[in-house]
Amino acid sequence: MHYFTDEQIGTLFVDNQFVQIIPPKSVFGMCEFKHKLILGKFKLQDSRINDVLAASIEQNAPAQMAQFCVQMQVGANQAGLRFEDDLLVEILPPGTKRLYWQNNCKQHMQTIELSDGYQLSEQMVQQLLQPKLRQKEVQGDSSVLIAQVPAYHLGVLKVNGKVEKLLDAGITAYWRFNREISVDIVDTRLQTIEISGQEILTRDKVNLRINLVANWCYTDVLTAYAKVAQPTDLLYRQLQFALREAIGTRTLDELLENKTVIDEVINAHMQTNMAGYGIETVSVGVKDIILPGDMKIILSQVVEAEKAAQANVIRRREETSATRSLLNTARVMENNPVALRLKEMETLERIAERINKISVVGGLDQILHGLINIQPKI
Repeated sequence: MHYFTDEQIGTLFVDNQFVQIIPPKSVFGMCEFKHKLILGKFKLQDSRINDVLAASIEQNAPAQMAQFCVQMQVGANQAGLRFEDDLLVEILPPGTKRLYWQNNCKQHMQTIELSDGYQLSEQMVQQLLQPKLRQKEVQGDSSVLIAQVPAYHLGVLKVNGKVEKLLDAGITAYWRFNREISVDIVDTRLQTIEISGQEILTRDKVNLRINLVANWCYTDVLTAYAKVAQPTDLLYRQLQFALREAIGTRTLDELLENKTVIDEVINAHMQTNMAGYGIETVSVGVKDIILPGDMKIILSQVVEAEKAAQANVIRRREETSATRSLLNTARVMENNPVALRLKEMETLERIAERINKISVVGGLDQILHGLINIQPKI
């Protein structure tokens, strides 16, 4: 004996042929004396009927099908929305024919003409989002593209690879049936792109590693996507070309003497080559210039030699200036005894500063005269 609850329904096959539907709340007994019997048992809450079983029911038990089943059919250029208790539970693709068990839920279908357009109405978008808020998925929702465009962004809508229009911030949805559709999210604010680890030879064959940073923004999003599939890739390549132009045509000494020349050359290149593409570079700057290890040692030696030479020149200049000052002083004292006397007193003062005790014999006047009258022995 087999018992069916009010939430169960059954099917009976005799010798692999469908015979009947067994209603809920039934008690069914089987005797396999001469025939092979197969009894199927299904939950009504799993409402969809297998396509093979549905075809057997439609062919062999049309009266029971009308009593226990709900049939839904969608045209070749239509989409179907299946509801249970006014809640969207499934999206049916074009050309679909399906059978469902009747259960405690009120089931109905709404058809959408795809020829009227590929954008879903605002009401339909809310119907798609509502089951997600209730944590219940909609079967077949992959047939709809839901585009969520954040604030300060734009959406670029592409249909069959062609740019159709720009989408403002918000939520919109589009049918994917009979077409290829996609939405690219574009940030309209100022953005930063880095060109890192670019190894470039200077004109004098010195290998430099350069890191570049550029700030950029879109000036015309539609123009950018109409002319280039990936605008950011074009921007990256043009920055690479500009950097190689700035480095490869100059020697290392030229770059070190005028570090701003790199930024100037890159800015000029970008203004010329990115005109008309809907992208603008606001500022460009070299972040790092990394020299090879042996070149660092050589440059350090060069800088050290230059600084030593500069120090030597300054030292010689000061010595020359001091000698010239002494010569001028000697000429003044040669013709002026008073100046000579003052110099003697200055010298005596310096000596006295380094002596703790002085014994004077013959008076101060004798010391002063003795200082200038000392003659070497012949």
